[in-house]
Amino acid sequence: MLKTILGLLDRFLDRLQLKGSLQITYPDGQTRRYGDGVGESVHLELRNWRTLWRIVVTPDPAVPEAYMDGDLVFHEGDPVTFLKVVYSGVTEAPAQDFHPIFSADKLRYLLRRIHQFNPQSRARANVQHHYDLSRTLYDLFLDEDRQYSCAYFENPQVSLEEAQIAKKRHIAGKLLLEPGMRVLDIGSGWGGLGLTLAQDYGAQVRGVTLSDEQYRLSRKRAKEAGLEDKAQFDLIDYREVDGQFDRIVSVGMFEHVGVNHYGEYFNKARTLLKDDGVMVMHTIGRTGPPSVTSAFIRKYIFPGGYIPALSEIMSPVEHSGLHVTDVEVLTDHYAETLKNWRERFMARRDQAVALYDERFARMWEFYLAASEASFRFQDMVVFQVQLAKNKLSIPRTRDYITDFDRGHGGNQGGMRAAE
Repeated sequence: MLKTILGLLDRFLDRLQLKGSLQITYPDGQTRRYGDGVGESVHLELRNWRTLWRIVVTPDPAVPEAYMDGDLVFHEGDPVTFLKVVYSGVTEAPAQDFHPIFSADKLRYLLRRIHQFNPQSRARANVQHHYDLSRTLYDLFLDEDRQYSCAYFENPQVSLEEAQIAKKRHIAGKLLLEPGMRVLDIGSGWGGLGLTLAQDYGAQVRGVTLSDEQYRLSRKRAKEAGLEDKAQFDLIDYREVDGQFDRIVSVGMFEHVGVNHYGEYFNKARTLLKDDGVMVMHTIGRTGPPSVTSAFIRKYIFPGGYIPALSEIMSPVEHSGLHVTDVEVLTDHYAETLKNWRERFMARRDQAVALYDERFARMWEFYLAASEASFRFQDMVVFQVQLAKNKLSIPRTRDYITDFDRGHGGNQGGMRAAE
């Protein structure tokens, strides 16, 4: 039986044609090597045969779970390096032809509308699973403003704090804000973007969230900043919001909507927008076709979450009557953001262990590492989609975005984020 298991794994890894060196020490002490030996090197140990069997059958979630449980240990390299080596082979080889995980993914794809069925009660439970964790946990790795979404790295030298400020400024420019405009922030997080739009650009902001923790902190921050009359935060589902707004912004929330509800989301946005209104949606996306959510991510990190393909966004937008007026793709910006978060988390990892336990810390470490690897080595990107009821509400050229950035302290050197 063990020979069969090892044979399956050998054939799989050999056919992947890995770039780099992957050494695996098995429970009987033998070490096998895979890859071309050029570039990154990883050496891991599997401490029992049950773990090996689970990894062969369903690598996702078996690999991260083995790491969480201490049954998979790195002697050289780390989760990011490991995933870089593995993804190098998945990218180059038709892996779906020879591993059962891809058959499992086909089943998950068929079931994804069940997994992403997010009525209001379930949507709130899904949000609270992640965002109502201890406030102290997020203090370990986020910037002071608690921006928990992709930053905007205008050049390789900027800090995470500077890149998050640039992200907010970049979005504000696309919103074409004027003082006194009513702005709805769907999925307002801990209030950082809404407070910035109110304080720096004179907007009247209403932010909505389903997280009790985010709601409490947002209101506290508004009061401390003396912005209670300009920035209101409510614990409410966006589907329950009434009235009309000059502008709508939604950052890092669409990933939680669920494919079943995309039409509902954009139809509601159209109802809430004034006739000359503008909306900016900032969401993680994939450059490939529609797919499925990682089993590890769905089980432990973001239940009900999904990363859409651009094609999945465009169809419900078209049927809603809204006009797509601009789409920008942020390529490696989130990889850099996640690298910063991961490094900050690892520097204070002992505090996460004290706050929860070792297994939780390993889970969070793998989550940040796998997310970074997905943006750096796979097809994950960020889409910033600008929408309007009237396409003529937007200037004829995109110069206004650059002009706004320059006029508000942006660095327009044209440099890419660090690779």
